[in-house]
Amino acid sequence: MTVPEHIPAPRAGGAGLIETAGIEIIAESERTARPRDLFWPWFAANVSVFGLSYGSWVLGFGISFWQAVVVSTIGVVVSFLLCGLIAIAGKRGSAPTMVLSRAAFGVHGQKVPGVVSWLTSIGWETFLAIMAVLATATVITQLGGDGGSVALRIIATVIVAALIVAASVLGYHTIMKLQSVLTWITGAVTILYVLLTIPHIDLAAVMAQPGGSPGQVIGALVMVMTGFGLGWINIAADWSRYQKRSASDGAIIAWNTIGGSLAPVLLVIFGTLLAGSDPDLFDAVADDPIGALATLLPVWVLVPFLVAAVLALVSGAVLGIYSSGLTLLSLGIDIPRPAAAAIDGLILTAGTIWVVFFATDFLGPFQSFLITLGVPLASWAGILIADILTRRADYDELALFDARGRYGAWDWTSIGTMAVASVIGWGLVINQFAEDAPWNNWQGYLLGLVGGKEGDWAYANLGVFVALALSFAVAWFARRGRIRAQEEGGRAAGA
Repeated sequence: MTVPEHIPAPRAGGAGLIETAGIEIIAESERTARPRDLFWPWFAANVSVFGLSYGSWVLGFGISFWQAVVVSTIGVVVSFLLCGLIAIAGKRGSAPTMVLSRAAFGVHGQKVPGVVSWLTSIGWETFLAIMAVLATATVITQLGGDGGSVALRIIATVIVAALIVAASVLGYHTIMKLQSVLTWITGAVTILYVLLTIPHIDLAAVMAQPGGSPGQVIGALVMVMTGFGLGWINIAADWSRYQKRSASDGAIIAWNTIGGSLAPVLLVIFGTLLAGSDPDLFDAVADDPIGALATLLPVWVLVPFLVAAVLALVSGAVLGIYSSGLTLLSLGIDIPRPAAAAIDGLILTAGTIWVVFFATDFLGPFQSFLITLGVPLASWAGILIADILTRRADYDELALFDARGRYGAWDWTSIGTMAVASVIGWGLVINQFAEDAPWNNWQGYLLGLVGGKEGDWAYANLGVFVALALSFAVAWFARRGRIRAQEEGGRAAGA
């Protein structure tokens, strides 16, 4: 069969220094990864002292320690389990996540969730870079230097941005090797941090934290899910597209879930112990999460702590930049993959410079931004998960690039479902940072159904759950016939 010129032919990603494959199908000869290889990128990107900061944010919802333990465990594990389900598509179609979602949204329709995905990735990677720069400044101050120096912050920004962009430009093979090394470095220092800060825990104070209402518990749960697995879900298949076709779906789900959730569950729980013991730390985390955590350490360990913290944040940002570059290509930008990663790197650098040198507050607007994008992203995830679980055969890889193929140009059922679910979801979330991000105060117009904007449920961010569940249910039933027709047509065409 001759492949039309507008459809990229399968190609090798290149095991050399720079990965040459973009969004095209990965050649069979390059698909040599095993499910357990997925452990390294997910674990390295999430074994960070930054995870301890979530302890303060979870308790900030007004819940008890034991409620925080349940919320942290369920939220982290379930959110990465959802990532594992989407990772299955990478093995079945050997293409990036957003290209694979063309099967559910249509070849052109995929650009709708694609824009949301790109904005989410850019936001996350910029946030991680900002955290690395601010942490550097704080630790330098503790060492007796001038952490507020403009020159220091410029140097830190350049180094952090250069590390992130360089690794993402080099691509998949370099990143996989890098992550396996970073796992041991960041993991060892994180364990050291835990051992050194155990004496700061005041169990009596922690256990004295009063319990919260169901609305407060759900709010904390949504925050944890959005901050961990749901924050990565739009790139989950990018790291499984090099998997062997014979790889077990269950193994892919398991290693994705274990790699992503093992460290965060323990770190968030330990973070609640620290935050519940120290009101000053609880408050300081809001402005400089990692820098605030560094204040608990003796001077001799600050340098390795800083190195490990920055490397862990860089590790997470590298995954984001790499995947945001692939998403940019899926939107129709016709440039090489390394160039796409470099463009996103420039955006990251500009965003980091703006926040570090000019913005007066960023955590509030960022979290507001995250919840706003989290609603349509949750809807997209529900639709794609339903599509993946309904299909019985691998994807028609060429049709993913041909609007005249079996997946069509636009799937109006999916697009309509995402639009309606997002409108409903935004009505059930509230802008918790009204003063810092007044541009987002339009949300919450359906909260009157659950007690109004002043009730406990107002801060539960139910809209994220509703968008995910509603979209999954609609797609599960409404698209089954279309999926079966696509697969039957594929068998007939193959015959």
